[in-house]
Amino acid sequence: MSSVYSAMNFVLIRRQFDFRGIEMGRWVTPQERDRAAVNFHRALEDLMDVLHGPEHLISLRGTLGLQYGKGGRPGVAAHYVPATRQLSLAKNAGAGSLAHEWFHAFDHYMGEKMFQHTLPSQFASERWLNNATIRLSKNDRPHPLNGLLADCFKAIMLNELGDEPSELFQASRLADQKLKILYYAKPEEMSARAFEAFVEDTKPTSTFLVKGSRYSEEAKMGLYPQGEQRHRINQAFYHYFSLLGRGLSKE
Repeated sequence: MSSVYSAMNFVLIRRQFDFRGIEMGRWVTPQERDRAAVNFHRALEDLMDVLHGPEHLISLRGTLGLQYGKGGRPGVAAHYVPATRQLSLAKNAGAGSLAHEWFHAFDHYMGEKMFQHTLPSQFASERWLNNATIRLSKNDRPHPLNGLLADCFKAIMLNELGDEPSELFQASRLADQKLKILYYAKPEEMSARAFEAFVEDTKPTSTFLVKGSRYSEEAKMGLYPQGEQRHRINQAFYHYFSLLGRGLSKE
């Protein structure tokens, strides 16, 4: 382990990325905390590289809080809570979930930035699917970046022509029907899984950030984008985040 990583801790992570706060669960030992800090830092650095953006993109301008080994739910490795804007990873099962949960946080953050009349709990992907009114800038036009994010949602949820549900949506709906739930076909869940695939295809070094979009059981069920659709989604995400990251880096 390099000296940079061995000296890493959550105080430094919070300071570097300007997270609103970072909380540890009461059962996290000092050794587990230190290992988690190394894993988080490597994953967040990888995420910055993938997004071509600065630290304050990762913390969503200091609005995002992190939890490790705290606030867990039975059987859930990781989750994002819109009401508190907290991203939580379980102590022993959250590895590989960070990219998925980060996109939930980003999707939620963009809800009110991108659309008018958005409720506090709503996601941008959900608002897009329901044809919500996009916010206009001072020149009475949608911000170009919002149009590029809309292109990402379109590539995720619709076919190439934009006139039918995508293969990802169809596989997600079928999984929900078999399980008698509404989960996989939610727009925010499809978007987070599509983002996972984009991140994993960019080949980050950290499996703490993402894993499983290619060879997991969910991938075998078609619950991650595949083939041509995956390529289209990756291109849309790359176009959006490269321009967003470039703009934020100039601030």
